[in-house]
Amino acid sequence: MPASQKIVSFIERSSWIRKMFEEGAKRRERFGAENVFDFSLGNPDLEPPARFREVLMDLARDESPGTHGYPSNAGLLECRKSVADHLNTFNRATFTPDDVVMTVGAGGALNVVLKTVLNPGEEVIIPSPYFVEYDFYLDNHQGVPRPVPTGKDFSLDPNAVADAVTEKTRAVLIDSPNNPTGKVYGAGDLEALAEVLVHYSEKYGSPIYLISDEPYRKIVYDDLEVPSVFDFYRETFVVTSFSKDLSLAGERIGYAAAHPEISDRGEILGGMVLCNRILGYVNAPVLMQRAVSRLLRESVDVSVYQKRRNMLCEALSDFGYEFTKPQGAFYLFPRTPVPDDVAFVSALQEENILAVPGRGFRGPGYFRIAYCVADEVIERALPGFRKVIERVR
Repeated sequence: MPASQKIVSFIERSSWIRKMFEEGAKRRERFGAENVFDFSLGNPDLEPPARFREVLMDLARDESPGTHGYPSNAGLLECRKSVADHLNTFNRATFTPDDVVMTVGAGGALNVVLKTVLNPGEEVIIPSPYFVEYDFYLDNHQGVPRPVPTGKDFSLDPNAVADAVTEKTRAVLIDSPNNPTGKVYGAGDLEALAEVLVHYSEKYGSPIYLISDEPYRKIVYDDLEVPSVFDFYRETFVVTSFSKDLSLAGERIGYAAAHPEISDRGEILGGMVLCNRILGYVNAPVLMQRAVSRLLRESVDVSVYQKRRNMLCEALSDFGYEFTKPQGAFYLFPRTPVPDDVAFVSALQEENILAVPGRGFRGPGYFRIAYCVADEVIERALPGFRKVIERVR
């Protein structure tokens, strides 16, 4: 066996999106790309803001010596200062460059934080459904996922979190706006969660960290605002990227920020910088650090995603699908009209519609539609969505 048994098992567990991708390739070859409707990947289809290209061209002309050499493992000081200044525009706490580590995307940021805080065998509570990679990131650092249920509308359930806390609990990991549900956790949710974490941190004599994964923070609808987790709890990390709000997924640039009043701040931040290096990231790409430091107020046109959400929600509701309308991100997570979500996704494939079964996100009985696709893809797929639900019912 060329790969380890663990990796083989991981491939099987993480295969749903890969299977959809492979199925899509086969169907595009057979039926033509224009006749296959691929909603499987959360790959932004919008181009970066025009300002990005202007900044990139300006940076490319910079011939200053050492421009492309190694920076600090924490990232360029000017970039971290820009991020800290940006954080200070919507948080009550006051951030400095030392509270920020530039990373290789949000995935890199999350791995840096987990490696910094986890001891082998410690547990991380995660409200489900959630992004499939979390389990594998935890395994990278010998952590153990503890999924807990959310409400019927995917809202946080502080009681479920409290019931899952043990002396092994090291952190709670949340994602808002959420992938795959599009749920935004409100101030009341975060306040109640913070109360739970304060109580059990005091009970066990060690902080239980809150880690918030926020690459979709700017992709919210209906004038909704995403509350800052930093305002509710000091033992908090935020990890994020510019993959979604600037459509820079392939550039792998993001950051991790720790609350300025986090316990053992010096040790924690020193650990994050070290982990950024020894995990093999070494540093975030310096060209992208320089670029995003000038683009922190920029975003893609979120109204495009909102239009697509509305188009899908209106049509699928008329067809009889049941779902909670997403408040952010670019995913819809309807309930499958039959108990077996894999079987239902297979039925959609017969109409050349590619979606992902909910069990791939620890949400069986649902399926995920990524609507970061062209409007015409949605429009041409709608008859298929109607046909399948009518057939299975």
